[in-house]
Amino acid sequence: MDTSKKSYYHHLKEKWVARHRDIKNKLWEKHKASLDWLSKNVSPKQLALGSLSGLILLTSPTISLPTPQLFAQTPETQIPVSKHAFVVSDLGTILPKDVRPLTKDEEEKVSVVLNRDFHMIAVAELDGKRLNRSYGLIGQEQHLARYPGDTMDTHFDPPAGGNAEKFSSYGMAPGLGAWGYFARSQSEMTAKDNMREKYYIAVQTFLATGFMDHVKEYGDFFKYRKMLVVNPQNGAAVVADIGDAGPGEFTGKHLGGSPEVMRHLERVDGSMKGPVLYFFLDDPHDTIPLGPVNLDL
Repeated sequence: MDTSKKSYYHHLKEKWVARHRDIKNKLWEKHKASLDWLSKNVSPKQLALGSLSGLILLTSPTISLPTPQLFAQTPETQIPVSKHAFVVSDLGTILPKDVRPLTKDEEEKVSVVLNRDFHMIAVAELDGKRLNRSYGLIGQEQHLARYPGDTMDTHFDPPAGGNAEKFSSYGMAPGLGAWGYFARSQSEMTAKDNMREKYYIAVQTFLATGFMDHVKEYGDFFKYRKMLVVNPQNGAAVVADIGDAGPGEFTGKHLGGSPEVMRHLERVDGSMKGPVLYFFLDDPHDTIPLGPVNLDL
């Protein structure tokens, strides 16, 4: 091989190694606890085959760099790293193996991770009020009637954004949500009303400490309150609002999600149930939109 080419490849390799070392040091500095957890709980083979492949390429000292020839064509190539990997690993260092109520210390640590990774103020307690838990099993809910006369035939009209084929099979709940209809009539329904139903969750408001002694005060607080709901097993997250109360304690579930919420969280396997975190969002000016959170933008 030509000496000049060898020199060029050698130069590229040195640049890549230096860049790799710099990125790795920064990752370890910011996510040391999480990466320690990953190395102990997930095998390199699993990481290489899964969504964390980009992360392991940047952090693992056991995986060799690609040959210099690969960099001759695109020397500025960047390895994509899904931010969901950091959410999963960060939360994995905090959450218990069993789905139980978190301690206040655990909630504070989770809140730090959520605030940092999602760039939102997510807390377990807001304005002196909290739910009975912030980590629990979510189950599948049905669609809710948005206005008098709303049925599955009208539920997926253009203002609802379509998706009838994906979500109509879940059906309409026989009763209304905890706050009644989302709009007084079809003609008065707004885009916000529609989104509130589309991305609603049902939480056990009735089990919150102090609820029975201050029903109206707590009801006003919980009504359409925004929450960040996160699947800690894949990093998927959605901003949802409290649109209903439930489920009952006898179900073994701690909250419910609309078909759209469940689909985005990937809680639509055979059990239709799985662990999620749900923290209040401090959004006094209503600037955070409802819907899926795209970390990789």
